[in-house]
Amino acid sequence: MARAQLVPLFVAWSRGRGGWGGLCWLLLSAPLAQAQGFALPADETLRRLIDESVAARPEVAQASAGVKVEAERIPQVGALPDPMVQVGLQNDGFTSLEVGRMQTSFVSVMVSQTFPWPGKLGLRQGLAELSVASARELVSRARLSTEAEVRRAYLALVLARDRLVLLGQLEGLWQQSFGVARVRYEAGDGAQSDVLRAQLELNRLRQRRLLLRAEERGQVQALNRLRAHPLDEPIEVSQHVRELNALGGLEGVFSAEEALSKSPELSAARLSQARAGRTVALAEKEPYPDLTVGASLMIRGALPPMWLVTIGAPLPVFLASKQAKAVAESQAGAERAEHAVAATEQALRLRTEGRHSDFLALLQVIELYEQGLLVQSQATTESTLAQYQVGKVSFASVLEANAGFIADQEGYLEAIANAHRVLIAQAELSLDAALPGTTSATGATTAGSASPSGM
Repeated sequence: MARAQLVPLFVAWSRGRGGWGGLCWLLLSAPLAQAQGFALPADETLRRLIDESVAARPEVAQASAGVKVEAERIPQVGALPDPMVQVGLQNDGFTSLEVGRMQTSFVSVMVSQTFPWPGKLGLRQGLAELSVASARELVSRARLSTEAEVRRAYLALVLARDRLVLLGQLEGLWQQSFGVARVRYEAGDGAQSDVLRAQLELNRLRQRRLLLRAEERGQVQALNRLRAHPLDEPIEVSQHVRELNALGGLEGVFSAEEALSKSPELSAARLSQARAGRTVALAEKEPYPDLTVGASLMIRGALPPMWLVTIGAPLPVFLASKQAKAVAESQAGAERAEHAVAATEQALRLRTEGRHSDFLALLQVIELYEQGLLVQSQATTESTLAQYQVGKVSFASVLEANAGFIADQEGYLEAIANAHRVLIAQAELSLDAALPGTTSATGATTAGSASPSGM
């Protein structure tokens, strides 16, 4: 059952005073994969990292403790006010104790109890119960966000290691180019600057390797922090970015209705709307007085005892400036909650449609890479180096071809990674407009914008 169905069901139940415990369990008991609405690809290592992080994340434990805090308030607000016990002494004169001798001298014991106007306790308890349901949505959000963070960090780790592999390929290209340039220079057909430039690019690659190693360590540390392990504990991965390219069957996950039914923020907004409606009902009952009933026994010693029964209630003499204003305040709050629900729905629809558009664009970019761009780029690199070897092109052409080849390879990996980032954001049901870790709208880096080293 979707949260969108549970909230109105809860409101109907709260009017009829049904079984709260069972409904609270329904709001949280769905597994995380069900809360997402669809399953994302995950290897054994990633599944283990997700499970460990959800179990160890302080934010999840904090949100769960918040549910307990709110749950403990339910019996408190549903209980009657504490009864009052009074003991008194009434005596005639100041010179002696006249209890038992004078009729108006006595020791009194009085007990009183305040009874709220019918319906007030139920409304207050219902407000507390709605607070529990809202707290459970925070748990769902913490779990979804934790899984998304783990997935993003794991994806970044896999991407960093694949880029290191690409760097090794580029280094091999430059070693080959350096060898050709040196042979041509020693034969008197090439310039010394070609040899020096090839050596320069090789040194730049070594510098780039150090930066990628640092990025790899940073992602390992991020994953270990999420699962409360030693920061430098190694994490072995068995996947590569190219292996994540089974994306064609995932276009249907971008369902606005699914997002509306699973979003913790929207569920919390709807619960706030229900809470605001109950607050209005409670404010409308506040002018009705709470009744205080009292009974007193007056002991007069040898004289017969006396008794007294009282009933009292506050007078709402400041109704216009107090209780009426409270009703107006709660009605304004209900209107604000209604607008908050509408705003959250609009944001979810916008984010879902925007991610769908980005995902389709990324699929097209990936298809362009696979249908010929990668092959053409590699062929251009090999052809340019062969032509340089026989003196038909300059070394600058080799430089450009090498950079373009690796930039296309890296752009292909980035496009796949960004497509998965879009999927992660959709599974997280995030309301954020930007996708963490993306480099551009499509995630592809063009050869023209690549650095000379191609990385």
